[in-house]
Amino acid sequence: MLTLYFAPGSSSMAVHIALHEIGAPFEAKPMSFKRSDMRSADFLKINPLGKVPTLLIDGRALTEVAGILFYLAQRFPEAELLPRGDIEAEAHVVSWMSFIASTLHPARKQGLAHVRQVYSIADRKLGRGWTLGERYSIADIHLFRLFWRFANSLKPAPETFPNLTAHYARMMARPAVQRTIAIESAIGYDLPA
Repeated sequence: MLTLYFAPGSSSMAVHIALHEIGAPFEAKPMSFKRSDMRSADFLKINPLGKVPTLLIDGRALTEVAGILFYLAQRFPEAELLPRGDIEAEAHVVSWMSFIASTLHPARKQGLAHVRQVYSIADRKLGRGWTLGERYSIADIHLFRLFWRFANSLKPAPETFPNLTAHYARMMARPAVQRTIAIESAIGYDLPA
């Protein structure tokens, strides 16, 4: 049994999308930053860091976006969210996931100029396809969630980041993304600044 603790629009959106991509049944537990749900005693017993996403796997907690996405891709190989038998392609997925987590995600804390600089790097690195060129992967899901928030808050002109903008449009066309956004927007976004 899989149970996802998530806050709409937060980093947990990537895991929410992946769960819809793989089509496995899961229980959704929406959390709220405004209500401080992640600081409740009950949730802190599940994840002492008080963060989402948290995925319970038969009652055992797995945390951090990259770890959860990797787990889901490995556990449900039929979804083809991680290349199989190609160690270099797998390493590129890990490289993208590391770049997203360590460079893109914390960029907003370093100011708008830095944000634009690292998204320019991501735009060049991405090129015109998926993160692996022709192959869709968990790295695309992770990248999309961060650019989704960036694009919806700062609204950069499409020509500023043409490859990321095209990637965003391809992701928005995916049924799993549409379903996740519909569910999360119906609950409501209350993201921290």
